[in-house]
Amino acid sequence: MSTSRRRLLLGGSALGAGALLAGCTSNETKGNDDNDQTKVSGGNNAAPGKTVTIGFTAPAADHGWIAAITNNAKAQAGKYSDVKLLAVDPGRDAPAQIAAIQSLIQQKPDAIVMLPYDGAQLTAVARQATDAGIPVVNLDREFADPAAAFTLIKGDNYGMGVSAGHYIGRKLKGRSGAVIAEIAGIDTLQLTKDRSKGFADTLATYGLRVTNRVAAQFTVDSGQAVTANLLQAAPKIDAIWNHDDDQGVGVLAAIRQAGRKEFFMVGGAGSLDAMDHIKAGDSPLEATVTYPPTMASSAISLARLTAQGKGMEDLVELQVPKLIVLQSETVTKENVDRYRPLGFKS
Repeated sequence: MSTSRRRLLLGGSALGAGALLAGCTSNETKGNDDNDQTKVSGGNNAAPGKTVTIGFTAPAADHGWIAAITNNAKAQAGKYSDVKLLAVDPGRDAPAQIAAIQSLIQQKPDAIVMLPYDGAQLTAVARQATDAGIPVVNLDREFADPAAAFTLIKGDNYGMGVSAGHYIGRKLKGRSGAVIAEIAGIDTLQLTKDRSKGFADTLATYGLRVTNRVAAQFTVDSGQAVTANLLQAAPKIDAIWNHDDDQGVGVLAAIRQAGRKEFFMVGGAGSLDAMDHIKAGDSPLEATVTYPPTMASSAISLARLTAQGKGMEDLVELQVPKLIVLQSETVTKENVDRYRPLGFKS
């Protein structure tokens, strides 16, 4: 695909929550009308096409969710005979990732899938790639400039808060004095702010509010430390929402050490560890709201189609959408077996 075409397609179109790469099937087109503005198609996107090189970068895999992102990306690329994956080691901070991406740009891949340490800090280097005619698929953490990416695929952070808020709100409905605690992730990230806002907005519809809030760092150790402090500060709690199931391992450890059993808890992201506790009923954790790392697999598929100058064949438009936001779903004991295939190991 020419540089001019790549830049032209940056305008893209937006696809709402829950979008799937439905075009990656092999059914035949069943019909188009005369003006080609409607179609019924199962798509043929999975058929081998022009061989393309896709660059990939994500933060160091020192976190279960991030590890799953990288593993899913590599596994998805391996399913395509026409994809060569060029993964780079991003180091352990934003400057190191910027240097890695600049090196990647020099190798002139056909597309780049990029999960940045921090979207704002990586915006400029993403623009470098885009300006060089390399379409960038922005994975999860958004760039400050939408023009830095050809398309963005992400989880619904606000929706995570909404899902957690509804689960807790329904159970505590009518209890205006209920004590609700929130264990957030990294407070400087916009995704954390979005999750907290979705939670607060939804609780308000039940006449409830967050009474105790602490922030961790998406790690086991930080989850355990801030939860220990939370439990000391709040002698009675009715419900807890923890933003991240990886830090939730530490959260549950602190709860066990404190011997607290008077509350129930909702997790976040959908790890296998969380699902095991939900199924066994052996902890206060009753549910988790999903933030699927499978988005990395979809990002590779989107990058492949973009590099080959294709769209999603179940859609009428000629290029992949500009925005895909995945649903945040609630996993409980009743449906946990259905969601286990999408889980990841903390």
